[in-house]
Amino acid sequence: MTAEVTGHKDLPRTDDLPPLPYRMALPMRKLARPYFRRKYNLTIHHEDRFPLTGPLLMTPNHLSLLDAPLLGAIAPRMLHQLGKIEVFGGLQGALLRRIGQIPVDRSSYDMLAVRRSIQVLRDGRVLNIYPEGTRGPGDFSRIRIGVAYLAMVTGAPILPVALMGTRLPLGSVEGHPPAGSRVDVVYGEPFAVDRVPFPRRHSDVQAVADHIGDVLRAHVKAAVEETGHPLPGWRDEKDPDD
Repeated sequence: MTAEVTGHKDLPRTDDLPPLPYRMALPMRKLARPYFRRKYNLTIHHEDRFPLTGPLLMTPNHLSLLDAPLLGAIAPRMLHQLGKIEVFGGLQGALLRRIGQIPVDRSSYDMLAVRRSIQVLRDGRVLNIYPEGTRGPGDFSRIRIGVAYLAMVTGAPILPVALMGTRLPLGSVEGHPPAGSRVDVVYGEPFAVDRVPFPRRHSDVQAVADHIGDVLRAHVKAAVEETGHPLPGWRDEKDPDD
């Protein structure tokens, strides 16, 4: 399948949006990367699979609060990440915006967040999106259609990522693993779906989402087998992201 990144004047348009700031994130990444390597028994697998240029949809599983700051620090390129709007209040929210992160209101169809995400990809940058939409068992059993829509609009390649160890077995999705815990990050082979011009039928987007889900589930299964590091499973508690 081919991938072609569209211009900012294609629908949905993004040429009227101001550029996302991100330069403050660069020195923060330099400080955070050695911090996480010291704090955890961290192993990064197949980093050579991470494309070093061009637009990229990074699609990790989602286990805990550690996932976003960890990936933001260790990824070979600076990430723009989607986050729930509830964490974008006050000084924390101001900082997140200054380092190029994108708030999303999950209570409605947040068209601005969608356009911002497309803008990142049209600018040839990396967008990190959690296809599961929420923290959970991390097995990609449930895939939301947002990642499929973004891939179909932009043609950006998709990079599967499997996280293991960012939550302890049966641990809380709100917690962090203790210092010294083993953490594995496994990059998969990038793949692409065909770019589809406007309009895009919901059934077609769902079919692409199903295909992406199959690829991501196969990747996380292979990552568990390769590393011998199992997923943490689920505990009977309300997911704070729901």
